[in-house]
Amino acid sequence: MTVRTRFAPSPTGMLHIGGARTALFNYLYSRHMGGEFLLRIEDTDKERNTPQAVQAILDGLAWMGLETDAPPIFQSTREARHAEVAHQMLAAGTAYRCWLTADELKAMREANPGVKIRSPWRDRDPSEAPAGVTPSIRLRAPQEGETVVDDLVQGIVRVANSELDDMIILRGDGSPTYQHAVVVDDHDMAITHVIRGDDHLTNTFRQAQIYDAMGWDRPRFGHVPLIHGADGHKLSKRHGAVSVLEFAEQGYLREAVCNYLLRLGWAHGDLEVISRDDAIRLFDIVDVNRGASRMDYAKLNHLNGVWIRAADDARLTELVIERLTQRANLALGTDAMHRIAALMPELKQRAKTIIELADSAAFLAHPLPLAMEPKAAAALTAENRLLLRDLGTALGATDFSREAIDAVLRATAEARGVKLGLIAAPLRAALTGSTVSPGIDATLIALGRTEALARIAAASA
Repeated sequence: MTVRTRFAPSPTGMLHIGGARTALFNYLYSRHMGGEFLLRIEDTDKERNTPQAVQAILDGLAWMGLETDAPPIFQSTREARHAEVAHQMLAAGTAYRCWLTADELKAMREANPGVKIRSPWRDRDPSEAPAGVTPSIRLRAPQEGETVVDDLVQGIVRVANSELDDMIILRGDGSPTYQHAVVVDDHDMAITHVIRGDDHLTNTFRQAQIYDAMGWDRPRFGHVPLIHGADGHKLSKRHGAVSVLEFAEQGYLREAVCNYLLRLGWAHGDLEVISRDDAIRLFDIVDVNRGASRMDYAKLNHLNGVWIRAADDARLTELVIERLTQRANLALGTDAMHRIAALMPELKQRAKTIIELADSAAFLAHPLPLAMEPKAAAALTAENRLLLRDLGTALGATDFSREAIDAVLRATAEARGVKLGLIAAPLRAALTGSTVSPGIDATLIALGRTEALARIAAASA
């Protein structure tokens, strides 16, 4: 048997981080089992679904690197097939036509509060049907016993059939209901494992009855607990970013986001940093925890910093330049791009996000005169400006190698009888406009002789 999983979002908005984790779990499990991962867009809600939302889903999955094994299937194109199966059930006696109106159903519920209502048309002669009313088609659900599901995450779960009514599978206008369409689509797509949020667990009992009515093998179900905010409540905007593309915009690497989502509800010992290859090798849906996970942005930031330090410098440079091109008052010519690339090994050591990385690199593209932070400006005293002139002269006489720069800085500190840090502070202010930067020698080399000496001269004037 080839394992086939699917991600089946409804395109009514952004790709929520909970949905992204569901997609990731489906992808990893199918890859772990040597199977296939498919995408179905459940776009039957014509009023709420938008092309922009569909594109947001596709963009989010692409950003996460979750490649599917076939083009996406759009549920709205399959309504004829959904109706065909409903009529097969009707012919087999596992479904029946129902002429119950919405008003009649409301009256029955008000008269019997808390009781599962079954349509009187279940056993009524269709010849008694009112004229001019188009019937819906309802499942003839079992009335006794239980519907039992052996869930890969939750274990054995069951519900008394008396708690489930005869749900509509095809409306009077010929459109399928969600519960029916999902079953038909999963069957036709040969889905073997349905992995989704545990908010779908009640749907599973209903869908299992449709599988049984058609004599189809059920897929294995695995219902994953939802993601909550740090306060234990359902994850929402007030907790921070909640969509995949928001995390991308806020400067997170996809490796970090996928790594973090994987660890929300699943673990392999104490392993924290997990590559895609290792995730595929280790992940099994049966190891997912039953309890809800809590989003911890501090842990995500830490993990993102780990992945930034491990990332290719050329890739980070490209991401930083992409950010900086959106900022005004920067001179992002070829020279600035080379400076950023040269200093990237140092810049990435402290950054937690690409935004932080871009902030720390921005000084390399600032034209003269530099904008000075207050603390940096305070370091440029009259005495320190004289020091900078001497440093400029001494550095200008060298080959600007790391060894030569280090020798000049140490000789200057020794001649003045001060620690090296007192020499580096005004020099850093002159070069960067800040009191924080990578190592001063690496910064000088990245700026290059011409730019570095020009900044020193401007600050010492």
